[in-house]
Amino acid sequence: MTKTYKIEVDCANCAEKMQAAAEKTEGVAAATVSFMTQKMKVEFAEGANEKDVMNQVRKACKKVEPDCEIAL
Repeated sequence: MTKTYKIEVDCANCAEKMQAAAEKTEGVAAATVSFMTQKMKVEFAEGANEKDVMNQVRKACKKVEPDCEIAL
């Protein structure tokens, strides 16, 4: 399953950091973060709990970019 989330990120470099952090999160099969559209697209691994995974993604992204926001 793939879902798209609205985000707030200040620069393209920060978006790249967020994407890398999201891709390393357990339960995420793939992630794409676009600075231009301010959106994050997440493909969840089979059987993953979307809510739990996105909470982990948010934590991982906040570690690399404390000012970022992800609308869940």
